[in-house]
Amino acid sequence: METLNLFIRSIFIDNMVFAFFFGMCSYIAVSKSVKTALGLGLAVTFVQTMTVPLNYLLNEYVLAPNALVEGVDLSFLSFIVFIAVIAAFVQLVEMIVEKFSPSLYNQLGIFLPLIAVNCAIMGGSLFMQQMVGAGEIRNVGESVVYGLGSGIGWWLAIVMMAAIRERLAYSHIPAALKGPGIAFIITGLMGIAFMIFSGIQL
Repeated sequence: METLNLFIRSIFIDNMVFAFFFGMCSYIAVSKSVKTALGLGLAVTFVQTMTVPLNYLLNEYVLAPNALVEGVDLSFLSFIVFIAVIAAFVQLVEMIVEKFSPSLYNQLGIFLPLIAVNCAIMGGSLFMQQMVGAGEIRNVGESVVYGLGSGIGWWLAIVMMAAIRERLAYSHIPAALKGPGIAFIITGLMGIAFMIFSGIQL
């Protein structure tokens, strides 16, 4: 039940976009088309699901105090190690998408390599580290669940936003709000709507 609670919480309550506003650069830029948003959302979910447990293992068995050598604390290297793991996986995703879906690769353009610097991906690993310290994540299985949930949460947010923006193309929007302006207003409103999930406890 605790694992299910962690999964639901990472999607709806601690949503990377609506609770923390992480990954906003690619969220705003790529959410103009549902097809593109689906592709990027799946890529982010894959990277998040793979890198969070890998970074958990590195955090627990390499970086933690006394993990490698008694009296040695390598936790100050967390940022560098996490970024290296994320960058390696993003490169892998980029090569896979280019090989199997060139049209999606061309649509995503510069935003695919930008997953490497997407703060939602880095945020997932840093929140995982924080949750390990608080005792909320106790093993690699729970880190997989958290990585998958936080990735699905980001994917859900960008797909919802893309669906709304496609409909907005046929709406009358004041000139001053066209583009990013209305996108930020909608994101804020969706963030308020997602606050309804904050009381859920399974």
